Amino acid sequence: MEQELRDLAVSGATALARAAGTDAWADVRLQVRELFSRYDLIFPEWRGEGGVSAQYVELGLRNLLKVDPEAAGELCAILAELGELPVGYGALPSGPPAGPGVHNALSGGTQGSVIQAGSVGTITVQAPVYHQGTRIDPESWPAAGDADPIALGVRPTHRGTGLPPLPPYVGRDRDRELTAAVAQARTRGGLVLVLGEPFAGKSRTALAALADQLDGFRVYAPARGADLRGLPALLQGRPGRYAVWLDDLDGHLGEGGLEPRLLAQLSALRVVVLATMRDEAYDEHRHEPHGRVLDLAQTVELAREWSPAERALLTESAGRTGDFRLTAAAASSGTEGLAAYLGLGPLLWEEWWRARRADRHPRGHALVRAALDLARCGLDGPLPMDLLLKVHEGYADVTGMDRESAADAVAWAAERRHGLCLLVRVTGDTWRAAPFLVETAARHETFPPVDGQVWGCALEAAREDGARDFAKIAAGAREAFRRAADEGDSHALHNLGVLAESLGEGEEAEEWFRRAAEAGQSRSAGRLGRMLAERGEGKLAERYLEQAAEAGDAEAATLLGKVLRERAQRWLTVGREGGSLEAAQLLAEQLLGAGDNDGAFDCYWEAVTAGYAPAVAGYATLLFLWNSREYAEVWLRRAADAGDKRAAEVLHDAYDSPAPTDTDEQEFRSHADEGREFAPGNLGVFLELRGRTDEAQRWYREAYETGDAHGAFRLAELHKKAGEPDQAQAWYRKAAEMGHLGAEHALAEKPDAVSE
Repeated sequence: MEQELRDLAVSGATALARAAGTDAWADVRLQVRELFSRYDLIFPEWRGEGGVSAQYVELGLRNLLKVDPEAAGELCAILAELGELPVGYGALPSGPPAGPGVHNALSGGTQGSVIQAGSVGTITVQAPVYHQGTRIDPESWPAAGDADPIALGVRPTHRGTGLPPLPPYVGRDRDRELTAAVAQARTRGGLVLVLGEPFAGKSRTALAALADQLDGFRVYAPARGADLRGLPALLQGRPGRYAVWLDDLDGHLGEGGLEPRLLAQLSALRVVVLATMRDEAYDEHRHEPHGRVLDLAQTVELAREWSPAERALLTESAGRTGDFRLTAAAASSGTEGLAAYLGLGPLLWEEWWRARRADRHPRGHALVRAALDLARCGLDGPLPMDLLLKVHEGYADVTGMDRESAADAVAWAAERRHGLCLLVRVTGDTWRAAPFLVETAARHETFPPVDGQVWGCALEAAREDGARDFAKIAAGAREAFRRAADEGDSHALHNLGVLAESLGEGEEAEEWFRRAAEAGQSRSAGRLGRMLAERGEGKLAERYLEQAAEAGDAEAATLLGKVLRERAQRWLTVGREGGSLEAAQLLAEQLLGAGDNDGAFDCYWEAVTAGYAPAVAGYATLLFLWNSREYAEVWLRRAADAGDKRAAEVLHDAYDSPAPTDTDEQEFRSHADEGREFAPGNLGVFLELRGRTDEAQRWYREAYETGDAHGAFRLAELHKKAGEPDQAQAWYRKAAEMGHLGAEHALAEKPDAVSE
């Protein structure tokens, strides 16, 4: 069945190409396009100078019949209307199968055997390509100069706006040898075979020789596996010259394919057979019976790696033509060569892009994308893997990364595919994206722009590495952010503010943050609020800090509290000066919390001496803190008797509870064992106060080792008391390095104090 469908594609393509330009073409074209559209396919109506290309249409029909062989029935119905139904095919009924009274219709042309029956079992109908009744016209084959390289097997490249499907051909070192072989075959016929690795450029090179040497020849390119035995009879006696193109010759060997007798018959007609073949396939078939025809070929071997002379010619061609594909290949292909760069690049791009799905290699995709985007930001050269790992986690549109480990992702990305890698190791653990990915992304119309978080990482990396051009990357980031902002991206407004702030452009940063905040960016509101608060414009800052705080920004909420506290203190002071006792009490509590005990005492005293009862508990608490226990108790009992719960709790804990027991030490030890913050240092102080200095030192050391500067400070104090000034000063310095203010004062005020 597969062979019959291939034959139908060949015959159908020839018939449709012949119908183009006739009165029936408009209706036929509409029917064919509708047939293709039902399978989400596009009818390949490529037109050359001679009209619709039969070979190009054949490729489309083969694809259609591969998707759904049942489409053959509809195709035959269309061909029957043209009177071009291939031998062995009856027009299929348009409706469901009929009952006992079965009617089949035949129309147009000479038909082969037709069966009419109510029920038919399994039937195989062989329709040789060149059966006597088959309408094949060699004059419909394209001329060598008009043959479409893509239809004949050359892989397409990225076109770019206004460019042809392929860049200009760039000569190879073996062109002269190949040209001579084709010229000899032009004189007396024969087989010319171009051998090489995949992506060596075999098809393009061979077709360039075909176009150059076989001017005026008609070219036939049969489908893989097509029966070629009828070719000599078809071409016998015709005045024209013909060539047969067999891309991947291994698909045209065996029964019905090219063999020595058929080649001899074609050579007698001076037919040129031009073919390509992979090295592996050549070695596989060479010593098989069906491969004997290979011994009769003039063989030209084409290397995949390009020589220095070929690369020089590529550079010259790029400069002369201005084709960006040649320019990019000249800069980045290296010894891999133009064919691999242009042919393999698009395939690897598609493989990488499809890998983003959760069931494939999402983390590997994201790692390569990180290297690609950083290169697009201007970070040329090697990139540390730590940076790639940091960036790749930020791609929200890539899901399923938890299914793939980082090691597996790197292994997949660095795997060689026909000699090329998606992620290229430079030295050590530094990497870069494959150049063809960077260049494809730069010209890809739908590839997403670089995200703001990637630009942020690129700017940070460039700032830390003096070898990077920070100014260039910053300029690129600004341009990208402005372009996104102009398109309505509020995140870009925020990014512009961050960039301006990092460059010391405060006024511009404020303006961008203000616009972003008004567009709903709470991050920008928080940053703008901080800038205003630091400048002393607390009232203006409140609005933006509150916007950020309501969105969950803890730092903005804290700063807002501080700003409001300062404003509260100001207005409470005004209220106190105006005679408000409540303002005096509230101001006292605020001052007490801020450590201004004297200011708090004045406010409390003013309130209680004026008989303002709510101020009594706070006043008593301040007295207790000053160790005026008896005086404080009098005021606390007054407040407690009036129902003040806080005063009652202080009385119970400080005056009415029994003296401390071992329970306190157990609690301190429990906290230390649980790893609570400050617990080791607190236990050390507890033990030191009870004269157990040796035990205390142990806990102070543990506090220091866990990052508590107080532990180092207490060790310094113990060494000072023990008359050990060197050790004391060493611990003071350790505590000061950790930011302990007491240690800093001890060293600054009297460096020699530790020796006293």
